[in-house]
This record gives sequence, structure tokens and C-alpha cells, in this order.
Amino acid sequence: MKAKILLLEDDLTLSETIVEFLQDSGFDVVTAYDGEQASDIIYEQQFDLFLLDVNVPLLNGFELLKQKRNDGVKTPAIYITSLNSIDSLEDGYKSGCDDYIRKPFVLKELLFRVQNILKRGYFHESSSRVKIDKTIEYDAESNLLFVDSKQVQLNTKISLLLKLFLQNQGEVISHERIYDTLWNYEETPSESALRTYMKDLRKIIGKEKIVSIKKLGYRFSSK
Repeated sequence: MKAKILLLEDDLTLSETIVEFLQDSGFDVVTAYDGEQASDIIYEQQFDLFLLDVNVPLLNGFELLKQKRNDGVKTPAIYITSLNSIDSLEDGYKSGCDDYIRKPFVLKELLFRVQNILKRGYFHESSSRVKIDKTIEYDAESNLLFVDSKQVQLNTKISLLLKLFLQNQGEVISHERIYDTLWNYEETPSESALRTYMKDLRKIIGKEKIVSIKKLGYRFSSK
């Protein structure tokens, strides 16, 4: 499944250029040209990443993201802007963004930043600790799982798998999306390896939390 990106950019020429480049790079892109339109789209659809110009009509990018963070939207975000002061940079991160790219920029640099954010997975919590149940917590920064307050070190693939589940609770995640998350383009996805990772993760956090949906994928729920 393609990662889905919302692009908020009021410069039509630049918007078209970015959309074409990202689509050619394998992403699904939805466009908005002012902050209020973007807000409505975010309310109606789910995204993997926001690309937000700051100086746009009706509702600027800072205010838009601040509102969405207050509403509990945790989707990672990159600001695209011509602002270059330290105060602007500080405002951007305070409003909840994950990265910041200044105009003019090379499209390949934007692609690297997008891929980096999507690969790492971000959580917008007041703490980096994500509570899975009464006895299990996950620290997104250290990649450590805590079971009954005891540390459990996860290998890279299982950590990526758990992050994917935590960021998409209640949703059916396809096998293809899991393969894209766990294996990079230089690696060959393995169905047997995925089954092993799934089995190991279930042993740690509880079998009932990960449900296999026949022919579709897996659904995770901490409830």
C-alpha cells in the first residue's frame, strides 16, 4: 500500500511539481491550497504524513497543525516554508512538526526527509512512552518495551512492526504495507520471517492484541 501524503501548498506551480515528483516516487498525494481546506480534508481522511506550507490563506500551517495536535491527530508533519528566522523555526517545532525544509529546496532532499520520517515512525505524545495496557509500555525513542517495569529490548524488525501497529490501532494493515515498513528496497521480504516476528511480538504483548484477518492482513488493538 502506498503511503498517503497531504500536501498544503498555495503556489499552484510548486504544488503540481511536488505532486508529480512524489507520485513518481511511489506516494499517494492529496492536495489542499488553503488551511481551512486542509483542515477539512484531515478530518475526512487518514494520512501517513503532512507536508504543510506555512504562509497559506485562511489558516496558516502553524495554526493548522497546532489545532490538529490539540485534537489528538498524531500524523507526522514537515513544514515547507520560506521563513528562515530562529523564532520561526522554534514556532514550527512548538506547533508539533517533525521536520522543516526551507524554500527553495531540491526535490530529492524533500524525498529523503519524507522517507526518513515515514521509516522512523513518530509519536506525538506528551511523553515518548506509549501505554499498551496496564503492565506494558513502549518507549518510542529508545525502542524499549517495558513489561511489569522490566526492560525488553526488541530487534529492529519487531520494533518497526510494533510502531506500525501502535500508530494504526484498530485498522487492518495489509501484508504489503507491513513488508514495505519492515524491509527496505535492498532487502527481500519474507513471509516466513514475518510470521516469526509476529509470533515473537505476540508472545511479548499478548496474542489477543494482534488479530489475523484472512487474506487482508493484521489488526492491532490494545483494548
